[in-house]
Amino acid sequence: MKSCLVVDDSKVIRKVARRILEELQFEIGEAVDGKDALDQCIAKMPDVVLLDWNMPVMNGLEFLVALRSQTGVKQPIVVFCTTENDMAHIRQAIEAGADEYIMKPFDREIIEAKFNQVGLL
Repeated sequence: MKSCLVVDDSKVIRKVARRILEELQFEIGEAVDGKDALDQCIAKMPDVVLLDWNMPVMNGLEFLVALRSQTGVKQPIVVFCTTENDMAHIRQAIEAGADEYIMKPFDREIIEAKFNQVGLL
């Protein structure tokens, strides 16, 4: 079973994403900010990270840069899932190492399509 770390400071978003991803047969972990997510990734790297941008402590972009700087580990697929929908943010995320980008609000169909595009399903 593939693992997914859902990183979002919103408990509601984490709950919705968890429900969708469990239906898609993923084992789910949750993190409340980028620092929490980085600590969890260092302990056990997931197959995929579903990542919010705007969070306290360490935002999604800061997390992504820190994650991609980890050496000697199999890097996960990173899918940003955020309200930041202008081209500058999308370009910044892709340049930092994001594999895909989902706009909030999202549903199962959107997550399923993006996860298919990056080869997870």
